[in-house]
This record gives sequence, C-alpha cells and structure tokens, in this order.
Amino acid sequence: MKTAADIIKSNSNRIMKSWEDRVKNEISASQISSNLALRNQLPNVLDDISEILTRYDGFLEVERNEKYNEIIKNSLDHGRHRATSSHYTVKQILQEYVIFHRVLTEVLEENEVYSKEVGIVLKYTLETAMLTSASSFSDSLQEMREKLIGALAHDIRNPISAAYFALDIIDPDDDKERIKRLKSMGLGSLKKALELVEGLLDAISIKAGEGITLNFEAIDIIEEIKWVCEEANQIYLNEVILQSNTKESFGVFDGTAIRRVVENLVTNAIKYGARDEPVRVILEDSRENIVIRVHNEGESIDEKHQTEIFEFLKRGRETDNSRLESWGMGLTIVKSVAIAHGGKVDLKSTDEHGTTFSLSLKKYFNEPGKVRTKLNYSEK
Repeated sequence: MKTAADIIKSNSNRIMKSWEDRVKNEISASQISSNLALRNQLPNVLDDISEILTRYDGFLEVERNEKYNEIIKNSLDHGRHRATSSHYTVKQILQEYVIFHRVLTEVLEENEVYSKEVGIVLKYTLETAMLTSASSFSDSLQEMREKLIGALAHDIRNPISAAYFALDIIDPDDDKERIKRLKSMGLGSLKKALELVEGLLDAISIKAGEGITLNFEAIDIIEEIKWVCEEANQIYLNEVILQSNTKESFGVFDGTAIRRVVENLVTNAIKYGARDEPVRVILEDSRENIVIRVHNEGESIDEKHQTEIFEFLKRGRETDNSRLESWGMGLTIVKSVAIAHGGKVDLKSTDEHGTTFSLSLKKYFNEPGKVRTKLNYSEK
C-alpha cells in the first residue's frame, strides 16, 4: 500500500496533467476554466488518497473515521467551487471523478503496484468524494437561489413601502398639484417593485455560476440615484444627502440594478450608522467612469472583516459575526453589479472617518441589451 502511495506522490503532476487533458476533451464546461481553477481541490484529494493508502489498516469507514476527514473537506470544497463555475452540472462533476479514477488506476497498473486492496481503497475514497462533491454542489446552488431570492424579496419592500406611504397620505382636499405629485411617486414606486419582481422570478432559474440578469440601456444614472435619495428621505429618519459634481451623467447602465445597489448601501448605512448623522450619497462623474460613494458616520467595520463582508459561498466556512451575516447576499449583489459594469466596489471604514462604500463603474463597458451576470464568490 505504501508503495502505491509513493507512486501517486511521485507522479502527481503527471496524473493531474493527464486528468486535465481528458476532462477538457470530454467535459464541455471545463473548457472555459483556467488550469488552476479546473484543478481546484483535486490535487488535495490526490494527496488525501496517498495518505489514506499510507496508513491503511483495513478500516475504511470514511464518514465515521477522523483519519479521513480531509478528503471529505476537500471534496466538499470542490463541489462548492463548481457551483460557481458556469455550465457545470452534477453529472459533469461525477464524470470528473470517473476520469480521475481511470487515470489513477492506469498509473498504478503501469507501475505494477495495483492490487485488490489498492483498488478497494481507490473505489471507496473516490465514491465518498463523488457523493460529497455532488451533494455540496447541489446544496450550494440551492443556498445561492434561496439567498438571492431572499435579497430580491427584501429589496422589494422599499418601493412598496414608499408607494404605500405616498398613497396613504393623499387627502382628497389637497390641491391638485400635491395629489398629482404623490400619485406619481406611488406609481413610480410600484413600477420599481414590479421590475424587482421580474428579477425575483428570474432568480429561481439560476444555474451554476450564474447570477442576476441585467438590462443595460443608455440612461442618465443621476435620475435613478435621485429617486433612491428622495424615497429614503420619505421612509427613514436620517437625512440622506445627494452630492454630485454634475447635473447629469449619461452612460450604458442597468438603472434598476444600480438603484438597488444604492438602496442597499443606503439602507445598511442607516441601519448600522449613527442615528443622528446624515447619510451622504456622493457621485463623481468623469469622461469614462462614475464613482458612487455612500458614507455614514458611526461604528466602523473591523478591518479583518472588510473583505469577508463581500463573501457569499465561503467554501464551507460560516462567519460567527452576526453583523457580517446580516449584510447577507445584498453586498454580493453589489459586487456582482459593479463587476458587470466593468468596475469594482471598495470599502473604507474607521471610527474616525466613518464607513464609505465606493462603487466604480465604467460608463460604456456594455452595449444596450440583457446580460446574465456571474455571481462572484470568495476564492480563499
């Protein structure tokens, strides 16, 4: 058994290269991945198999034996990673392991160290890895759907609340201009809510590696941001102040998505910021880019959590920070929308200067039309 383990260790690069070549030839989804991304946790699984062969004592109850926990963890991580890779299915994950088994068997037979016992170890460990990865893949997709739907459902509340507020305060005795303005506000909010409902229905059908669908069009993005600030001032006690270096900012954007992003950041700024201080939405327009900043005073976000706060599928890790958990899927969508616009999102947070989320977007990164985005997960 130890000899077989040594052969696997000494031929690990060859095994992975042979596996990559066959996978790219037989599995269509693998062709869009880099070699590093394609390998993912499988080199670790290979190391686990070597260790299991080295210490094999005739006992292979992997799920019940702590000696084999690592192969469970690495195959679980492999499944979660494939959930973030476009076009993967459970069938293709299982096919990856079938190819892996064939390559290992061929190398061991070639070196005349393949035996009945070695075959039993390979069969049992790889079957365990296959089942774990497939289950992890399916669970991750379900988790992704549930969180995305939850975030969309949460975002619908704001425009519905604004519409209810506008219609509730209409008084028949009001002057015609006030009634017209409140009616327009209510109808506008309901229109925004219906747009979000479309996104909610769209989220139900997401597949591996997919995120929300964005609808790009040539618009003045300042109008969308003004709407968010006006609505927030109707709903919340904190004053929301819009500052801009220009009166209009045209580009090709998904206005609904950016509005949702700013709503999300403003809501979080009010929820976690100082109650007696205003929230500032600052827009800076340049020839090719815009930067949208949302700033609040108050308790800062711990520096060690400022990257983690954007994570979604954390490769099996769950945060024990309730504040981070409550930001939830919303900030993952913020990051996804930024990247879909050719940009990025940054966070700076200190007790002295407060918290600022900065959204940088390219004005003409996209052509008008619909695009299904990729959700971006932690690669740690």
